[in-house]
Amino acid sequence: MNPKINPNNLKKIAPDVKLGKNVKIANFINLYGCEIGDNTKIGTFVEIQKNCKIGKNCKIQSHTFICEGVTVEDNVFVGHGVVFINDKYPRATNEKGRLQTEDDWKVEPTLVKKDASIGSGSTILSDVTIGEKAIVGAGSVVTRDVPSNIIVAGNPARIIKK
Repeated sequence: MNPKINPNNLKKIAPDVKLGKNVKIANFINLYGCEIGDNTKIGTFVEIQKNCKIGKNCKIQSHTFICEGVTVEDNVFVGHGVVFINDKYPRATNEKGRLQTEDDWKVEPTLVKKDASIGSGSTILSDVTIGEKAIVGAGSVVTRDVPSNIIVAGNPARIIKK
C-alpha cells in the first residue's frame, strides 16, 4: 500500500451506522445512518444512506447506490451498479424557486424481500416491493411490484418466467 494513503480514509462510516457481526466492508464506501445485518458483504464504491436497513447474509456488489428509505431483507443479492430511487418526481427547486430541502419532499420507500436477487445495472424505482425469491434480470428498470418467485427483466421490467 502507498505509505501516503491513510487506510482510515478509504472507508467513510458515520458513527450512527449499526453494523452486525462479521460484516465485510470493502474500501471506498460511504455509509451513514443505516443498519447492516450480520455476515453481510458490502463491495467497493457502495453508498448506503440514512434510514436504510440491510438484512443478514446479504451481498451488495460494487458501485451500488442504496438511497434513504430502502429496506433489504435477509439473504438478498444486489449486483454491481444497481441504483435505487426514492422520489418519483424529483426536482432541484421548490415552488418558490429555492433549492429543495428535506422539508420539500417525502421519501417513497422500497422493500426487497428475503432471498431476492437483483441483477447488475438495474434501476429500482421508489414505492415498489420485490417479492421473496424474485429475480430481477441485469439492466432491468423495476417500475412496479415484483411478485415472489418470479423472474422479471427489461425496461420496464416484465415477467419472463414464473
